Order: sequence, then structure tokens, then C-alpha cells
Amino acid sequence: MTKDQIFEFFRRLAEDNPNPETELEYGNCYQLVVAVALSAQATDVGVNKATRRLFAEVETPQQMLDLGEEGLREHIKTIGLFNSKAKNVIALSQLLVDEYGGEVPDTRDDLVRLPGVGRKTANVVLNCWFRQETFAVDTHIFRVGNRTGLAKGKTPEAVEAKLEKRVPQPFRLDSHHWLILHGRYVCKARTPECWRCKVADLCSFRKKTSEPKGRAKA
Repeated sequence: MTKDQIFEFFRRLAEDNPNPETELEYGNCYQLVVAVALSAQATDVGVNKATRRLFAEVETPQQMLDLGEEGLREHIKTIGLFNSKAKNVIALSQLLVDEYGGEVPDTRDDLVRLPGVGRKTANVVLNCWFRQETFAVDTHIFRVGNRTGLAKGKTPEAVEAKLEKRVPQPFRLDSHHWLILHGRYVCKARTPECWRCKVADLCSFRKKTSEPKGRAKA
């Protein structure tokens, strides 16, 4: 895509959804860290179902430590990889209490020190809570970046670097939300719904899909 096409790409997504937000539910920064850590290889819907009761009981790292690993497992046992995730959440909570006074740090270097927190999770926290211009490349953004031609790369890191270089203002802060939602609901993994895509004419994907025959009209 050219610079003008990229600007128009995001302009249309912004026009369609002026205030995009993560679909994970949380009440404070610590809960956001936990929710994003739990969301690896799981859906936001599944994480939200598990964390509603958990977050009603746990708002701080110390409260998580008081709940304990076994108690946490009971809350999140419907989420994939819940055993290892419970260990990581307890460990990251302990580190926050021991070294950060129970507060979530606001730098990527500090965030990735937390067990179970990788670069993508750190970028989500920095963007959603600290309002930093970061690009958290999950499977949806990786697919959309490559499929559309917006940001091609063989690894999430490569796609992130392309986005960092190519996404213009005033779209940088919210761009990763637009891309995630676009990938989740329109530019789907198996069959992208090109026939209702607002940026289809800007996209380099060659095998664009047509509206299914007989589809019920809304």
C-alpha cells in the first residue's frame, strides 16, 4: 500500500468505529495484565466469563497471592492452559509485590520481566492503560497485516516493525484495536468477508470473497 492508501485504510476503520476498545473486561491496570496474560490461546469471551467472579474478589497483586494458586485455578479452569497460567499469574503478582510496590510498571522492559508477560502482552497494557503508541501483534493483526499488504512479515516482530514505521497519525494510538477487530469480525482466518469489508478496494488480497447466495438480509 502507498502512504495515501494506508491513511485512507485507517480513516475508514476510524470512521466506522471512532472509539475502539479491547473486548477484555477489567477494572484496573493489574486486572488488565492478568486478563491479557490469560487470553493467550483463548478467546476474550472465555476469559471474561472466567474473570468476572475472579475480579470481583481480586483487585490487587496481594489479593491474588492471598487467593493462592489453587484458588486461582478454580476460577480459571475453563481457560486453556489454566495450570501454567495460574502459576504465572501468582508469580507475576509476587514480583509486583516484591519489586514494584504492588503497582504495574509503565515500561516494556519492566513488564516483560513479569512471568507470563511477553512483548505482545506488554504492548497491550502499554496501549490500553498507559495510552502509549504500541502495536500488539496477535494472530488477527499478523493475518490482516500480511493479507491486506498493510504490513507484511514472516514473524509478529517483523509485522510490528512494519506497523511502527507505516501507521500514520492520528491513527497510531488506536490502530491495533481496529486491526484486531477487523481480523476478528471481517477479515476472518478461514474465509474473509470481503463483500462487506470497508477497505476491500485498498487490500492486495487477490482471492476476494463474494456475498454468499441466499444469505438472510439484516
